[in-house]
Amino acid sequence: MFGSIKMSNKYIIQNSPFIVPTNDGKLIEEHFGNLTDKNSNISIAHMVAPPGWSEPFQTPNFEEFTYIIKGKKQFIIDDETIILEAGQSIKIEKNIRVQYSNPFKEECEYIAICIPAFSIDLVNREE
Repeated sequence: MFGSIKMSNKYIIQNSPFIVPTNDGKLIEEHFGNLTDKNSNISIAHMVAPPGWSEPFQTPNFEEFTYIIKGKKQFIIDDETIILEAGQSIKIEKNIRVQYSNPFKEECEYIAICIPAFSIDLVNREE
C-alpha cells in the first residue's frame, strides 16, 4: 500500500497523513479516506483553520462530524449560526446547506469525519 501506513491483518497505523494542498492557509491532514488508503466509505482528517478563514456555502452529499480540539468554529446551517468551542462536537446531515468559518482571532483545531468519505465531487460548493 503506501509507505506512510503500517499494516497488519489486524490494524493499520497511519504515520504520515496526506497533506491536502490549500490556498487559504488551512491545514488539512487526511489520515484515512480517498486520498490516503482509497477508502471511500469514511474519511478522518485533522484540520487547523487560521483566524479569518472561511469556505463558500456547500451542500455535501455526506454526513460530517466535527470535534473541536482548540479554538472556536462557526457553522451557518441554512439560516442558523452555531458557534462551537473546544470539547464540543456536531453532526451535520448530508444534503444540508452549510458554511464553515473561523471569524475569530485564534486558530481552530478540529477533527472532521465524513461518511461517505470527503470527495470534491460530493461537496457541492457554491461559487
